[in-house]
Amino acid sequence: MGANMKKNLVENSAPVDLGHSPNRDRGGLTKKALIAVVVILGCFAVFSFGFHYGVNQIPQAPEGLPADVDISILWDVWNKVEEKYVDRFTLDPQAMIYGAVKGLIGSLGDPYSVFMEPEDSKMFKDDVSGAFEGVGMEINIKEGQLTVVAPLEGTPAQRAGILSGDKIIKVEETYTRDITVEEAVKMIRGPKGTEVKLAILREGWDTFKDFAIVRDVIQIPSTKLEFIENNIAKISIYQFSGNLNFEFSKIVDTITKNNSIEKIILDLRNNPGGLLNEAQLMAGWFLERGDIVTIESFGKDKKEKEYLATGNERLLFYPTVVLINQGSASAAEILAAALRENRDDVKLVGKKSFGKGSVQEPVDLRDGSLLKITVAHWLTPNGNLINELGLDPDIEVEMTEDDYKEDRDPQLEKAIELLETM
Repeated sequence: MGANMKKNLVENSAPVDLGHSPNRDRGGLTKKALIAVVVILGCFAVFSFGFHYGVNQIPQAPEGLPADVDISILWDVWNKVEEKYVDRFTLDPQAMIYGAVKGLIGSLGDPYSVFMEPEDSKMFKDDVSGAFEGVGMEINIKEGQLTVVAPLEGTPAQRAGILSGDKIIKVEETYTRDITVEEAVKMIRGPKGTEVKLAILREGWDTFKDFAIVRDVIQIPSTKLEFIENNIAKISIYQFSGNLNFEFSKIVDTITKNNSIEKIILDLRNNPGGLLNEAQLMAGWFLERGDIVTIESFGKDKKEKEYLATGNERLLFYPTVVLINQGSASAAEILAAALRENRDDVKLVGKKSFGKGSVQEPVDLRDGSLLKITVAHWLTPNGNLINELGLDPDIEVEMTEDDYKEDRDPQLEKAIELLETM
């Protein structure tokens, strides 16, 4: 749709002087006049056909658009901008189109549905495919405010003391209230060795505090195994990346070959999620084959899809406690819910999870831009919604700022205590 797509219809009319010809019939027009009339009517017919054909070639309103919704208002505004805007000679039509599309997507009120211009689209695809340089934290919009989902393991953000649930009020001198996640990511990211200043507001603080974080290459481990009190294996999963199941298989071999290990703590704290397939594979180690891992709901008018455990059940009979907190999101929430709702000997300890239970489908557009749109919600095996609600732990345990500073872990201590009774 071009910037100058307008309908300018100009009608020119002039009187036709038929004169007084000797060949004129008494009751009608001369033959020449009749021919002229026919020609005029024919031209009008051709014009009318061409006009209606042209209108029909203009993209029509979407199917299902209510009759009282007038889509032409967009072009009314466009034309007025071109006509009256003080700097109209500097207008960028493509930027205006992108702005209109972003407004359309923003009206959904869904922070996970976003439109990305070609440059942002390329950056998004680069992130998915490999390492990047930045501070190392997952961020999203929650209750209208840019929020830290989780600082990632071993990253500058974690070392600087950023915590799950922290609200990012400013990036450098820019307030974040009205910016998108993608815009914030572009501002926070940067070359290794450079510094970015974040104004952080934390629950219990009266005002925000500045954090200066030096960027680095972000490389996040998938998992880690530790042994506690001789009979407990603590497995930390930091993200659901493509190589997780392979790494986890080596951990399972170590656990099952150690005859003293009887119980498991699965630590999903500060795990922002990742690939659903990896969460499904993880569930297969802990659940019976055929147990429901999660349900994908596409809305009231579409059939739901079930994802089932397909693993070898090697950790099925180990009593298990799962640690979660505000930074447990997406695939981490799916796995935690699947274990609790399929097994009576699995308990969740910690804090309420983040509540990111929706599915985004990336749609490549013709000019290299990208639409990432929410197409479904994840449900727990019992049919409970995760999105915006999160998972409530069976036993809630707070981690204070002092606990982090003093390297204390009351959530882990409660998990160990609970396993002693199982």
